[in-house]
Amino acid sequence: MHPTRKAVVTAAALLVMATSAGCEPGAGATASHRDSSAEPGCPAVLSKAKQAVKKAEAVNAPWRGPTTGPKAVHGKTVVYIAQTLTNPGIAGVAQGVQEAAKIVGWHARTLNGQGTPDGQRAALKQALSLKPDGIVISGFDPGVAPAEVKKANSEGIPLIGWHAAPAPGPSKKPKLFSNVTSRVEDVAKISADWIIARSNGRAGVVLFTDATVPFAKRKSDLIKKELATCSGTKLLSYTNMPIPEVNRRSIKEVRSLLSRFGSKWTYSAAINDLYFQHAAPALRAAGKDGAGAPYNIGAGDGDPSAFQRVNGKEFQAATVPEPLSEQGWQIVDEFNRAFTGAPDSGYVAPVHIATAGNNGGALSWDSEGYRQAYRKIWGD
Repeated sequence: MHPTRKAVVTAAALLVMATSAGCEPGAGATASHRDSSAEPGCPAVLSKAKQAVKKAEAVNAPWRGPTTGPKAVHGKTVVYIAQTLTNPGIAGVAQGVQEAAKIVGWHARTLNGQGTPDGQRAALKQALSLKPDGIVISGFDPGVAPAEVKKANSEGIPLIGWHAAPAPGPSKKPKLFSNVTSRVEDVAKISADWIIARSNGRAGVVLFTDATVPFAKRKSDLIKKELATCSGTKLLSYTNMPIPEVNRRSIKEVRSLLSRFGSKWTYSAAINDLYFQHAAPALRAAGKDGAGAPYNIGAGDGDPSAFQRVNGKEFQAATVPEPLSEQGWQIVDEFNRAFTGAPDSGYVAPVHIATAGNNGGALSWDSEGYRQAYRKIWGD
């Protein structure tokens, strides 16, 4: 029902950001551009981008994850620490963990880090006090709580991250048994490729990020880098809005962007779909058509509200979704491997683009058959 895909795009880089302020955390910064006498567009890059997008939008995604592993151990307790439960992606993974834990007879508890380093440290301290068998660090940098991470490591409590480190799989610093995530390079490239392909290499782009989260900042930097491979794609603004502040700041920021760029702003990308949930009212108030420009793509996470906007063509044209429920199940499987002394599975979900044209009205995206595959592994 869904796609198998991976974007690989290479080309010469164009310097788009001429001022250092454009990359500074904490500022909604405007990029300045070098004028070029060359005709807009980027034929070679455009051709590769269109091929990559076509593959990512394909709608056949059989399970290519693990099919073997240890039988489920029973009676375990795991604690899932959310960066903030206002992030629908994080909440979706939490639901997947709860669902899978129930299947294997575990107790799973979710704690809310409240979107702040202090809240996340407090939640991790609380988790440690519960003496769980495993802890999930979801959506935040474990570096905000080094003492607590060290304590978990010393007590032999396996830590599994979700978007908690730059790359999928095991991590040594911080020490994580595994970090469950898609490859940020793939997500970033395909998001930028979608803009290049859909605009035929002629776009004025606003890029939204959360520079307080290293994973998110790296993703947006990679999107910026890929956009720069197309000479006709101009980065108008690289705007930093931490996810916990998006609700409060979006309307003002969008109004400012509309005032500054007007019809030049034709596309947007954001490190999370949540940005467009809150940008929509300002775009609507400005008389923008939900199915028109700016055409918006979320480079994660693919929560149900994002699918609703995409399906209804309401100020979001595409999402690059994480398979949220599937990744919750993967987290439980990775814990089971840790508890039994097995190595991590090594599985990384492939990249996908969901649009109104290929989604069939669905409200989520996961590979076909993941539940059956995991239940077979666990001996259920």
